[in-house]
Amino acid sequence: MIRLSGVGKTYDDGTVAVQGLDLEVGQGELVCFVGPSGCGKSTTLKMINRLIEPTTGTIEIDGRDVTGQDPVELRRGIGYVIQQVGLFPHQKIVTNVMTVPLLYGESKATARRRALELMDLVGLEPATYADRYPHQLSGGQRQRVGVARALAANPPVLLMDEPFGAVDPVVRVRLQDEFLRLQRELGKTVVLVTHDIDEAVRMGDRVAVFATGGRLAQYGTPAEVLGRPADDFVADFVGSTRGLRRLSVTRIDRAHLEPVDGVTTGALGAVIDVDSSLEEALAVLLRDDRGVIGVQDGPQVVGVLTPDGIHRALRASLADAESA
Repeated sequence: MIRLSGVGKTYDDGTVAVQGLDLEVGQGELVCFVGPSGCGKSTTLKMINRLIEPTTGTIEIDGRDVTGQDPVELRRGIGYVIQQVGLFPHQKIVTNVMTVPLLYGESKATARRRALELMDLVGLEPATYADRYPHQLSGGQRQRVGVARALAANPPVLLMDEPFGAVDPVVRVRLQDEFLRLQRELGKTVVLVTHDIDEAVRMGDRVAVFATGGRLAQYGTPAEVLGRPADDFVADFVGSTRGLRRLSVTRIDRAHLEPVDGVTTGALGAVIDVDSSLEEALAVLLRDDRGVIGVQDGPQVVGVLTPDGIHRALRASLADAESA
């Protein structure tokens, strides 16, 4: 869907922001760009929609070189969400979301209907929020409006630059969850810039780790980046606690469950889905006094998970990464 080949950006003063970047984002993938400040991740994002022009290389979307397209037309087909949101302060929320469809020539009735649908989709009840103004919303609510506005033209590609960085940690997790739900439903091709490795491995199908000087240090799945850092820079960036971070990208394995035989339903204080991550399982386990949780596949409980089971699952995950 998106292909960058030999892409570089060097400014007039000689500063190299991005160098020799080769990277592909598949259709329907959510890819996170992560790295320290000044590593070129936001510059790369802005080169995709030509807010910044590349010095070298080519950028293609669906096989078409973006440099051969009219920049305004190009951007109309790409949703763009930034940390500051950029809502029009004197317009109501529904009018903010209607902006892009109206620019496309949609009728006001059609644009309003689409805006109200999107508000509902991102968790903002239209009856409550449609006629409010941006200053009447919390930071997290304004961020949801920004996502809704970016989706209003139904773009196949969505670019997001630190979209959840301006809200507190609790709201940030809620917004991440909400966006992941939306992504499962809509299947957009998403490139998301973040400085937070935890956000990157939690949200990304793949993670691109940028190093200082605009070098792509590693590109792989969250499990690959955490389990097999490509070099010392990546190892230092993901941190010494990367083993614990693997909890968030390792799914429950039935091999690490205890049999459900002899455990009554009443003894299972909590039940979690078999597709959950070890991190989700541990969080539930820590909230429960019984020290054991049931694991269900549909309506059937297929086993129970204990702290020892989580430990064995994590050790097996790390061993797999080391052997690979």
